[in-house]
Amino acid sequence: MLSVGLTGGIGAGKSAVSRLLVEHGAVLIDADRIAREVVAPGTQGLAAVVEAFGEDVLSADGGLDRPKLGSIVFADPEKLAVLNSIVHPLVGDRSRALEEAAAEDAVVVHDVPLLTENGLAPLYDVVVVVDAEPATQLDRLVRLRGMTEQDARARMAAQATREQRREIADVVIDNDVPLDELRRRVEEVWAELTRKAHAPR
Repeated sequence: MLSVGLTGGIGAGKSAVSRLLVEHGAVLIDADRIAREVVAPGTQGLAAVVEAFGEDVLSADGGLDRPKLGSIVFADPEKLAVLNSIVHPLVGDRSRALEEAAAEDAVVVHDVPLLTENGLAPLYDVVVVVDAEPATQLDRLVRLRGMTEQDARARMAAQATREQRREIADVVIDNDVPLDELRRRVEEVWAELTRKAHAPR
């Protein structure tokens, strides 16, 4: 099994790359999706978040009001650290269980937005960074995700710098390119990952 850490700044297009890797046969473990699952209604995770931040972070249906919580934590590094201390251990436990269930020769891609920020690179055999110009990230966040420019810039500023991400990368995928070119690059990367997965250890 080859364990791959996939990361990139918000709006860099990491999810497009993860979709293409899955098309090639990767087993995807999506930390963002798991992070939503571990704070779903009725979970211990959600109870801990409410205890830390109050009932104001709940929506009318009893679920987590993610935009409300986001506006609190992304403006305050200490509060973001509190949220991370609740969610990250739960995500880690679930991710490990999913990886253990994968086939012996699988390429397991962990989609981890904060891989750089949390010093997680040593946990993976290969780190793949999806990279894009900050102007591209900003445009995608505002145009495609409907964020205000101020919110988008705050989210980008709360993450590692582009240089910090590239420093930990074994492979960089440039996503300032048309989709056809991105597909070609992902195909090259996939060939390299499968070669490593099947190489004798």
